[in-house]
Amino acid sequence: MYEYSDVTVVLPSLNPDGKLIKTVESLISAGFRDIVIVNDGSDAEHTANFPDTERYPQCTVLNHWINRGKGAALKTAFGYVLATRRQLPGVVTVDGDGQHLAEDVRACAEEMCRRPDTVILGVRDFSLPGVPRRSVAGNRITSAVFRLGCGMKISDTQTGLRAIPSQYLPDLLKVKGDRFEYETNMLLELKTLDIPYAEKKIETVYIEDNKTSHFHPVRDSLRIYRLIFKYLLSSFSASLLDLAVFRLLIGFIANGLVCTVLARVVSSLFNYFVNFRLVFARKKTAGQTVIRYYVLAAAVMLVSGVSVRLISTHISDGWLLTLAKAGIDTILFLASFTVQREWVFGGKNKK
Repeated sequence: MYEYSDVTVVLPSLNPDGKLIKTVESLISAGFRDIVIVNDGSDAEHTANFPDTERYPQCTVLNHWINRGKGAALKTAFGYVLATRRQLPGVVTVDGDGQHLAEDVRACAEEMCRRPDTVILGVRDFSLPGVPRRSVAGNRITSAVFRLGCGMKISDTQTGLRAIPSQYLPDLLKVKGDRFEYETNMLLELKTLDIPYAEKKIETVYIEDNKTSHFHPVRDSLRIYRLIFKYLLSSFSASLLDLAVFRLLIGFIANGLVCTVLARVVSSLFNYFVNFRLVFARKKTAGQTVIRYYVLAAAVMLVSGVSVRLISTHISDGWLLTLAKAGIDTILFLASFTVQREWVFGGKNKK
């Protein structure tokens, strides 16, 4: 069984100040023997703040000559570890601004060594006083989106402290994103690849109201939510198409059930192929998903059709009936989304 000191610390850094050396020294004092630091295109003024590898032989410094982003820096380190340290248990990613305490890094590494098939996330308590408002708001919103959109309960989606077993690094190297969105896409990939994850409580430390953070709430949030919104947009677009086809047909066919069936056939074909080609393109084969998808589609269609049929006995106006159908389908959309996420396209997807 490996010990925490066998774990490689991965530390990406851009324009660090003196806290980087202090972080390195605290990690060495805590017993870590292998620290891979990525200089992500820091300017000349800040380059001197990186540790001298002769003075700190536990450190390896990899350099990006231009700023490529935190995601790219993590990928550079992961690739280096896979090429030179495949026999080691894994890595623990750390921020170099002093907000991750050495004892918490050690605790996460120890937990991963005890659970070698599980990614360990070091999570902070955002309910404590003194936490910057933008951090509280950003984390709450992202956590809610993860819970609703992906069925993942993660209390700290912005954490940079993550202990990752080596066996998962090849898959995580393929994850899209070169900047802060990469860390969130990485969390999404845990769901996609059915990789177990667990949380480890850590100290909540913010220095100078988190001024040294390179996270930009608006710009990086747009990047972060892009993948989740693509997943949601597929189903929402199909719902709009369903309503449009229904409204078109109801003027020619005075039968709500028939119109619902025909509209659902068109929208379900659209929704399935968008999900299969764009959202889940490399996760499963069509044979694994199409039967489940249409079992679900048939159930939703039946509920929607029967409901509309019952309402149509009391409402004859096409627009009012369409509005009623929209309300029914909103409820069914939420239920269908959850079933698609967990059953149709869920389960073990790893190749």
